[in-house]
Amino acid sequence: MNSRRIVSSFFKDRSILFFLRRHVSFAAGVRRIGLNPKGASQARVKATTKPGIYLACTLFIVLGGFNVRAQTLFPDNLRCELLENPLGLDISKPSLSWGFKAVGQNRKQSFYELIVSKDSTYGSGNSMWTSGKTPSSKSHLILYAGKPLSSFTRYYWKVRVYDQDGKPSPWSKNAWFETAALSASHWKGSWIGDGRKAPEQEADFYKDRAAPVFRKTFTLSKKVIAARLYIAGLGYYEALINGNKVGREMLAPGWTSFDKTVLYRSMDITPMLKEGINAAGVMLGNGWYNPLPLRMWGVHNLRERLAIGEPCLKAMIRIAYSDGSKEEISTDQSWQTVGGPVLRNNVFLGEHYDARKQIDNWRGNQGVWATAKPAVIVTGPLGKLKAQLQPGVEVTKIVRPVKITEIKPGVYLADMGQNFAGVARIRLKATAGTRVVLRYGEEVYKDGSLNGMTSVAGQVKNGNGGPGAPQIAWQEDSYTASGSGTEMWNPRFTFHGFRYVEIKGWPGVPQPSDIEGLRMSAGVEPTGSFECSNPMLNQLDQNIRWTFLSNLFSVQSDCPAREKFGYGGDMFCTTEAFCYNFDMANFYKKIIQDHEDAQRPLGGITETAPYMGIADAGPGDQSGPLGFQIGFAYAIKQVYDFYGDKRVVEQHYPALQKQIRFLADSAKNNLYDVDLSDHESLDEKPVAFTASCFYLSHVKLMKEFAVILGKKEEAIKYQNMYKDIEAAIIRKFYNPANGVFANGTQSAQFFGLWHNLVDKSAKNNALNAMKQAVAKKDHHLSTGIFGTKMLFDVLRSNNLNDLAYKIADQRDYPGWGHMIENGATTLWETWKYSDNTYSHNHPMFGSINEWFYRSLLGINAAAPGFKKIIIKPQPAGDLRFARGSYLSVAGEIKSSWTLEDGVYSLSVSIPPNTTADVWIRSTAGAVVTESGKDIRKLKTVKRLPAAEGYTVVQVGSGDYQFQAR
Repeated sequence: MNSRRIVSSFFKDRSILFFLRRHVSFAAGVRRIGLNPKGASQARVKATTKPGIYLACTLFIVLGGFNVRAQTLFPDNLRCELLENPLGLDISKPSLSWGFKAVGQNRKQSFYELIVSKDSTYGSGNSMWTSGKTPSSKSHLILYAGKPLSSFTRYYWKVRVYDQDGKPSPWSKNAWFETAALSASHWKGSWIGDGRKAPEQEADFYKDRAAPVFRKTFTLSKKVIAARLYIAGLGYYEALINGNKVGREMLAPGWTSFDKTVLYRSMDITPMLKEGINAAGVMLGNGWYNPLPLRMWGVHNLRERLAIGEPCLKAMIRIAYSDGSKEEISTDQSWQTVGGPVLRNNVFLGEHYDARKQIDNWRGNQGVWATAKPAVIVTGPLGKLKAQLQPGVEVTKIVRPVKITEIKPGVYLADMGQNFAGVARIRLKATAGTRVVLRYGEEVYKDGSLNGMTSVAGQVKNGNGGPGAPQIAWQEDSYTASGSGTEMWNPRFTFHGFRYVEIKGWPGVPQPSDIEGLRMSAGVEPTGSFECSNPMLNQLDQNIRWTFLSNLFSVQSDCPAREKFGYGGDMFCTTEAFCYNFDMANFYKKIIQDHEDAQRPLGGITETAPYMGIADAGPGDQSGPLGFQIGFAYAIKQVYDFYGDKRVVEQHYPALQKQIRFLADSAKNNLYDVDLSDHESLDEKPVAFTASCFYLSHVKLMKEFAVILGKKEEAIKYQNMYKDIEAAIIRKFYNPANGVFANGTQSAQFFGLWHNLVDKSAKNNALNAMKQAVAKKDHHLSTGIFGTKMLFDVLRSNNLNDLAYKIADQRDYPGWGHMIENGATTLWETWKYSDNTYSHNHPMFGSINEWFYRSLLGINAAAPGFKKIIIKPQPAGDLRFARGSYLSVAGEIKSSWTLEDGVYSLSVSIPPNTTADVWIRSTAGAVVTESGKDIRKLKTVKRLPAAEGYTVVQVGSGDYQFQAR
């Protein structure tokens, strides 16, 4: 075919014309879309408004040897271990993933090519791995399969993909990952401390003990091309170079069982170094490694349960010079130590800071450094050093007070307008020695004074905290001014849960500009958005997001004030909701390891991880109740479902086997009779029934894990166990005559239905009994944290969304609307308002947020990692619209629907390289169109068998606008 015929046929394709108009618009020409066809460097193509530009570009592309039809699928968003350009991996075979940009519909990958090199230009001598043209649609978690990686090395990588027609894309932009210590022997340096011993008397722990500060000076006389700091500091650390803080992270490292695992960070400090004398400094806080002997609830002393010690540090600086030489500076006795300005610090009781002792000169030997002592080599924690991939805690939002009130002479109250987790930051000008005290709380009394009782640490309210402990364990910080002009300060080594801040000792009258809240949380990336026509549900969505972020501080906590512990039961209830809202992949992987690290000798999983001594209603060996133990296995399954990572199942399968053997040995005739049951339920709890159901869930998950790993014999074994347990539960707890499980409460019915204990023929009876239990409460819920999660799952899967909406939309007690009507900005721990005991920032009733995404938006995974998708919005009640999105590892999924004058419109976006089954609400005989065309006439839409109330179609990637009339 000659060139003229090629061009003539080319312009008959309107999609190509659209493509050119969209992408070839300015002088950048074809380079705007990143194309690099043969001969592009000699091209002189200038875009104009003249029609000739299209011909010129077409001739350029076609005659230059490049087929424009191929340029509809482009690799994008390259990730290593699901992170963008991660610094500091200790994984010998890291995973590589990418997303896509695409033009048009039904775009799929048929092949991929990967190149990994030590050189950003991919010189032949530095090649580490060339995959070759690999036939696969997989673009997610491709395991590195090249030459062995080296420690402390940056590797560059890129990918190109081939579309469904086998046409290649251009190579992607470069991405990179950098290794940390791939072997323990590569870690240099010793654990160092300041040589102090822990107090002998418990009361002395509550006295001032200045937090240690460490320094190492070194001289640079050559040009630095790269410098890295590798650091682990317990309990918390803040690293500085020449007096400047390194990075944004706070409260580092993440809390772990320090006798099993200690996390470290890799930091790029290249731009912070200068020629001549430099100083590396580290301030250490107590964190969870050196807790107070505070008796939580008058009983639990964390020093008796956690792996503890005096604050200590292990660090290594690696410097690469332009002449090819390298230098290592590691922690040893040559480091100096002094007491710093942090006089006291505790994760619960707060931080006390004296700015008169602040260190301003880090490089000289004057001032405090004149009396510095050498650091002391210490044993340090026993845990294995591991690179932290979990997002670190950082300031994620600034919250400004809505008002400041003087509640009595010299005592002020700042209302931040929002309950959240973090600390206050103050600005003041005061004489040296002026002491400002900040006390935090979630509520106020009727007289306007601070009510901090719902946020008291461990319910220590009556002098029951042990020797030296405060009568009431308030959250309290203090700052003593240096008198050096305008001063700004916020605590470093603590965090609080609060809406209100009581201010005492302020010089003059504090103004709103003098105080601000630093909302802190793990730096998880947002992945979800939701909005609907019901303002209360929109407010609830925001309240839930604030609550969730308030409880992401290296563990998924129950509350950010009173306890701060990672409970497995809370995780079971809200894992999916968290995953829809935020990228939780690496966060949950760390938490899952926490649970394995805390596993009891006989195999049971503890109620909290890291384990701090609570073991309520468990089967023995200090293991947790079954509804909390299941958080371990359930989180593993959700990481697999949401992120498609099979490795997490493989890694923890032995621990899961150990756990299931323990549970099987502890069962009595395939049943259990001890458990916390449906925690915070308003009805009598069916303890034995729920305990046995949780046992059934454990076995069901084990069977699923065995199937995922291809362990056929073990899958059969667990399936047989499942059948035996299920039969025992039905015999003891189910009445087939009326469909009632156990005591027939809402909790009992939702537990039974969620666990699919009855087949289809008997299900209607059980559903009717459930409806009666709900109607009995005037369509208000009475479920606890587990039953509430199961409620929405059951109603969604049984197309009873009108009932779900009716329950969710209640504005009086009990319900979410009742919380909002009473001024809540985060979720309460209980359905009933509490002014003395229960937290006002508790995520466990946040499971309703999952319903927003799975039911109201209808975004569901049909395969791990959303490789296949189900879009099934379930309009309900008086809702007129709902719209939102979820950024899955496969790409962004959007769903938006409206219902107006009997016309249902649904717009969806399906990411490239995926397929979706779309359920379109319709009535019998309705005409369903896509972009105005009858779907029966479209090749891009495949009709599937209709379901009651829905027309069902299958589509590939792209944007679609459906309408049913």
